[in-house]
Amino acid sequence: MIKTIELFAGVGGFRLGLEANKKFKIVWSNQFEPLTKIQHASDVYVRQFQDEGTHSNEDIAKVIKESFDVIPDHDLLVGGFPCQDYSVARTLKNSSGIQGKKGVLWWSIHDIISKKKKKPKYLMLENVDRLLKSPVAQRGRDFAIMLASLSDLGYIVEWRVINSADYGMPQRRKRVYIMAYRNDSKIGKRIANLKNKTHWILKNGVMQNAFPIRSEAENITPFKIEGDLENITNNKVNYNTKHRPFEDVGLMINREVLTGKFPCEYDGKQATLGSILQSEKEVPEEFFISESELDKWKYLKGAKKELRTASNGHEYYYSEGPVTFPDDLNKPSRTIITGEGGKSPSRFKHVVKTKSGKLRRLTPIELEKLNMFPPNHTVGAPDTKRAFFMGNALVVGVVKKLGQSLYDFHK
Repeated sequence: MIKTIELFAGVGGFRLGLEANKKFKIVWSNQFEPLTKIQHASDVYVRQFQDEGTHSNEDIAKVIKESFDVIPDHDLLVGGFPCQDYSVARTLKNSSGIQGKKGVLWWSIHDIISKKKKKPKYLMLENVDRLLKSPVAQRGRDFAIMLASLSDLGYIVEWRVINSADYGMPQRRKRVYIMAYRNDSKIGKRIANLKNKTHWILKNGVMQNAFPIRSEAENITPFKIEGDLENITNNKVNYNTKHRPFEDVGLMINREVLTGKFPCEYDGKQATLGSILQSEKEVPEEFFISESELDKWKYLKGAKKELRTASNGHEYYYSEGPVTFPDDLNKPSRTIITGEGGKSPSRFKHVVKTKSGKLRRLTPIELEKLNMFPPNHTVGAPDTKRAFFMGNALVVGVVKKLGQSLYDFHK
């Protein structure tokens, strides 16, 4: 049994994926949303897992500083550490990254690892793929800091950008997943002893076993992360606006990086948006779009080229292309966003057409199913919050496959 702690737990996506394998046990979890009186996500977590005794709803930085001993020894640390500073929902110039208000929570993970006498054997982390090229002024700096700090703590790290729909899942959701292995762990020693380290990436590694890519070794670029963390932070030569050092697939050993971009390899069944929909009779009336609101939806979803005036009086043309309306039921869905809930018309919310010809938004249950959560996992919270949770969540099926692969190499 792999003892696991779950940080930034949200409503428990990592837990659902890992414990589905029956080889992982969550021994402690933490979920805390600052500046929010009602802790909806933590309440859902406790309600679903009945875990008051091993679940913390305190600021993780406060826990580490004031009551570190409550965090038990563990084999695996997992977390989708907050990504608002990197999110595609923010403009590039506002992507303040690891120095941003929530990006600094990466250091909570670092603190737990560095303070533990018995460091976890493994890490499994998730974030938006923009992390690999954040911030805009120093492409890749944030990820370089993370990799260097993990290397200095004694870990080998691999990462992979995974679009869940590329592997048959019902939503197009692209995220970077990061696996780290303590140097003296069974897996760490196995990687270190490989004569050709590219084999781990392309042939027989944990991530390749779970999410295969085509073997094209000539696409791999090697380089070394130089300098201490302060030097990396201030370095605008190697980490600048034009150069992106980290590609979608990579491995780092002793700060030596191998990275490249590769097509996925999958020929199995493909789940679609249509495959997860509830029947029309199960959908509450409030999710259907009225005739009076239809023109607003069409405008927001449609192509535009409009003359607009900036606050300084400057006139410019604003243009954007159309969004599929209604959404195609025969393909995986678009990425769920945090603003998916609520009745107001939106360019980004999903709209589907029923068999009777009506248009409607997606229900909380359907949003859960797109992330492969059990139906009604978030029941009890307001519908807008339920949608928000799914906009922040990971795809459970990805974690399940990564967890199974990790266990297969660990045992």
